[in-house]
Amino acid sequence: MDLGVRWKVHGDGRSPAPGAVVRPDERLSWPRTFGLGAQHVVAMFGASFVAPVLMGLDPNLAIMMSGVATVLFLLATRGRVPSYLGCSLSFVGVAAVIRAQGGNSATVTGACLVVGAALFLIGLAVQRFGARIIHAAMPPVVTGAVVMLIGFNLAPVTASTYWPQDQWTALLVMLFTGLAVVGLRGFFARIAIFLGLVFGYGLSWVLDRVFGQIHSADGSGKVTDHWRLDLSGVAKADWLGLPSFHAPSFQWSAVLVALPVVIALVAENAGHVKAVGEMTGADLDDKLGTAIAADGAASMLSTAVGGPPNTTYSENIGVMAATRVYSTAAYWAAAFFALLFGLCPKFGAIVAAIPGGVLGGITVILYGMIGLLGAQIWTNARVDLRNPLNLVPAAAGLIIGIGNVSMKFTSNFTLSGIALGTLVVITGYHVLRVFAPAHFKGEEPLLDEGTSSYDESGG
Repeated sequence: MDLGVRWKVHGDGRSPAPGAVVRPDERLSWPRTFGLGAQHVVAMFGASFVAPVLMGLDPNLAIMMSGVATVLFLLATRGRVPSYLGCSLSFVGVAAVIRAQGGNSATVTGACLVVGAALFLIGLAVQRFGARIIHAAMPPVVTGAVVMLIGFNLAPVTASTYWPQDQWTALLVMLFTGLAVVGLRGFFARIAIFLGLVFGYGLSWVLDRVFGQIHSADGSGKVTDHWRLDLSGVAKADWLGLPSFHAPSFQWSAVLVALPVVIALVAENAGHVKAVGEMTGADLDDKLGTAIAADGAASMLSTAVGGPPNTTYSENIGVMAATRVYSTAAYWAAAFFALLFGLCPKFGAIVAAIPGGVLGGITVILYGMIGLLGAQIWTNARVDLRNPLNLVPAAAGLIIGIGNVSMKFTSNFTLSGIALGTLVVITGYHVLRVFAPAHFKGEEPLLDEGTSSYDESGG
C-alpha cells in the first residue's frame, strides 16, 4: 500500500530549478527538508497557540496534537495533499459561549469532538456522492453567513474580557498588528499575528518595569492591582514533560452551539484542497472527501485526549506558494518539530502568560478577519444580496448570531447566538426556496471552487 512516504530527490537536492517546483512526491536534501519543516512550524505557530489560549485549552497539547493530526492527514490522503493541520480558530467563539454557559474544558472538547465526527461523516458522504451534496445543503449564501456570524459573535469577548485588562496595550498591539499585516511582505506578512503577540509581550514587560502594576480587571474579571506580564509560572515549569490530558464530556447545549462550525470547516477544507491543486497542477477533486474525513478524524483524536480540533492551515499553503516546495516530506518534518514542542511545559507556560491586554489588541483584528471570511465566500461565489432569497435568511441569521438572540423552548433547552443564527440561515433559505419564484433560484458556483486565493509570489 502506497502511503505517500517515499520521495524522489528533486534535481540536485538543493533548490528547485528555474521555473520548476518540488512536487509532493519529491524532496530536497534532508537538511533542507527539515529547514522547510521548521519554517512551516513558525508559519502555523501564531494561530496554533493563540487559538487554544483563547479556548482555555493547553497550548502544549494543541501543538503536539497538531503534529499528530498532520501525520494522520498525510497518511489518509496518501501524500497527495500537502497541508498542515493546526488548531482551528473557528471554534474560539463557541468555546467562549460554552464557558459562559457554565461549561469547562471537558465540555468544550466534548462538543468539538462531536463536530469532528460530523465532519468525518460529511467527508465520507462527499467521497461517495461527490461535492454536489455540499452545494445542495450549504450553498455559498448559507456558508458565508454562518462563517460571518461565527466571527462577529466573538466581538463581546474582546470588548468585555480582554480589552479592559489593559486598554492602552491593546490599542498599541492592534495598531502594530495592523501595520504588520499591511506593511510586511512575503513570509513575515503571514506571521503578522504572531509578531503582534511578540510585540505585545515585550511591550507589557517594559510597561511593568517603567510604570509598575496596573489597576484594572484581571483574567477573572476582578479589578485589582496586578502585573501585566506574570512570568511566575514559567520559572516553575519543567523543560521536559507531557502536556495535560483530559477526557471530554458531552452536553447537548454545548454540542448545539458547536455544530454550526462544521460548515466553516467544510468551506476551509474545500478552499484549501482547491488552492493546493491549482498550485501543484494536480487534479485533487477526488481527494476532497478524503481530506474532509481526515480532518474530522484528526479532530476527533485530538479532542478525545483534551486537545483542540484542527483544520488545514492557509498560512502553510502560503509558505508553499512562496517557496515553490510542495513536498510532503517537509510536512512530516514539521509534524516532528511540533511533537517536540509539545513535550516542553516551559513553552506552554510562556504562552499561558500572554497578557490579557495583548490578546485584546490581537482579537480585535483576528475575530473581525474570521467574520469577514464569510464576506469573502460571498464575493468569490458572486452571491447576489439583491435577491430576497439570499438577503432575508442571511440578514435574519446574522442579527441573531451577532446579537446573541436567544429562544427558550423549555426550562432546560435554549438556542441562542451561533446555534440559533445558523439554524435560521439554513432552514430559512431552504424553506423560502420552496416558495420563491423561479427567477430567484439561479444557479450558484459550487462550494468546492474554493474560498481563498493565494499569491504565488508570496507577496
